[in-house]
Amino acid sequence: MRHLPNVITLLRLALVPVIATLLYQDRHDEAFGCFVVSALSDFADGQIARRWNLESRFGAVADPLADKLTMMTVTVLLAMQQALPWWFASVLVVRDLVIVAGALAYRLVAGGLEMTPTRISKINTVLQFLLLLAVLAVLAGHLQGGLWVDLLMWTTLATMAISGAHYVLAWGRKAVLLQ
Repeated sequence: MRHLPNVITLLRLALVPVIATLLYQDRHDEAFGCFVVSALSDFADGQIARRWNLESRFGAVADPLADKLTMMTVTVLLAMQQALPWWFASVLVVRDLVIVAGALAYRLVAGGLEMTPTRISKINTVLQFLLLLAVLAVLAGHLQGGLWVDLLMWTTLATMAISGAHYVLAWGRKAVLLQ
């Protein structure tokens, strides 16, 4: 039981190439199903870890990594299929790379990094999952596309910008204070 959240996270990481392959093969219905499993398992491993105090350093690193890999992979593949605009995929990838590069730089300067997600970052993650889920559902024929998908994309873009700027400013300030 102690390692259950980490096992779930590892299974979620293993789903990334499965989802990528299904999308590459235009098997949207199966990709949608795997993405739902991934999203639900993300919720489950966090709930289990918090409820039974099973949080670990591995989970603190692997869980957001699984989120980022899943979202980046699905976003880029959906952009390749012209289901999402390339500029949106570029913003998502660049934002995440800036955050990761900043975290690594801070770790090198400070020698340690205790990064907890902010409320806006959590909202952004939920919106990214919902947007990708919606686009996959439309491609799979489960939902009718329309203006609501565009509104969800723009709302997600806004939270990406706000949370990205917040991380850069907050951790930049901390790095300056170390000097």
